[in-house]
Amino acid sequence: MGERPRILIVDDDESIRKVLVAVLEENEYVVDSAKDGKEAIEKTSRDFYNLALVDIRLPDIEGTKLIAKMKETTPRMRKIIITGYPSLQNAVDALNKGADAYIMKPFDMDKVLQTIKEQLEKQQEEKKYSQERVTEFIETRVKELEEEKPITRKEQG
Repeated sequence: MGERPRILIVDDDESIRKVLVAVLEENEYVVDSAKDGKEAIEKTSRDFYNLALVDIRLPDIEGTKLIAKMKETTPRMRKIIITGYPSLQNAVDALNKGADAYIMKPFDMDKVLQTIKEQLEKQQEEKKYSQERVTEFIETRVKELEEEKPITRKEQG
């Protein structure tokens, strides 16, 4: 990936933030954290993050509403909902509102790291696909313009 991926952890529980920051930094990620939705929005408005781990219950906003707002500030960021209140309804709601994955507390750190890795790989695939589409569009447009050029010259002559 070149640059180390940047991850934002959004959780009101300081001990969870500290553990996640320590484990993720140990795994070569650049990590930042926010204690609530307001701080998360400020950070995503100011800085780029590849991925966010967002608690479903925050003191100032529901995690699923936050990920929708974060999509406005960082549209291509991958978003993973984390919850200590797992339910099928929560999972469905989170995925319907834009979460890319769903992880339950207490954490299985291997699963957390694997999910993050998978989401970052998907992000890279999407970026590559977008770049290929732009290149394809430009190449096609150049060919169209080259075909239009001789007609324009004949009309002027």
